[in-house]
Amino acid sequence: MKYKEYTGSIEELVGRKLKEIEERENIRVLHAAESGSRAWGIASPDSDYDVRFVYVRPMDFYLKLQDKKDFIDWELNQVLDINGWDITKALQHFYKSNATLYEWGNSPIIYKTTPQWEKIMKLAEEYFSGKSAMYHYYGTARKNYEAYLMEDMVKYKKYFYVLRPILACKWIEKKKCPPPVLFQTLAEEILEKEMKPAVDRLVEAKLQMTESEKRGKIQELNDYIQENLEYYQALLSEMPEDRNKDWEPLNRSFRELL
Repeated sequence: MKYKEYTGSIEELVGRKLKEIEERENIRVLHAAESGSRAWGIASPDSDYDVRFVYVRPMDFYLKLQDKKDFIDWELNQVLDINGWDITKALQHFYKSNATLYEWGNSPIIYKTTPQWEKIMKLAEEYFSGKSAMYHYYGTARKNYEAYLMEDMVKYKKYFYVLRPILACKWIEKKKCPPPVLFQTLAEEILEKEMKPAVDRLVEAKLQMTESEKRGKIQELNDYIQENLEYYQALLSEMPEDRNKDWEPLNRSFRELL
């Protein structure tokens, strides 16, 4: 079924897609959520839907010696971007305190979830590493800043790929826990008062622009970004290691799930 032929809600469409994946792949979806700009609350009029899910297969699949595929890339078009991770990959990345997984779990737009996933997310709290998460967000901010915001004309959506991770770093530094997914929540609680007018204007412009539209760079924001990138580079070099190195709770959770 093509999206242009479908007249129901996006939630109904994604629900149908998830059932289709479960049937064809012989899996059970534990959790499915929106990721990216729609989850951040700053989608453009033509933004697609980034659906991310975590799944589990029957026990026999995990009791084979052959290498096992641990992801599913299901659909990618102008409207839907759907892919997911096997539970083994998810638990391994929670062990590494993968910031992306925490965002899937904390997304404000949930298409499906289960009691089993709620237990996993509770356990994942014990594996959150401030240093690992901050490295992720700092690296994301620097990469996108250097790649997209150095020219005179820039895509305003790229500012959020830099500002949001910087605010996430500030959240982690202050609150020692995973940052919220919504950009507005981060901005209201963490963003400095003097920067809010500029960011409010950016949000207003972004919501009216297409994904590919460019406008003149905002020097006030570029200066703010540069200052914070330098600050967090220095801070990270001094932060102590804080990762939980105990595999057993995750192994136990995996066995119980199967």
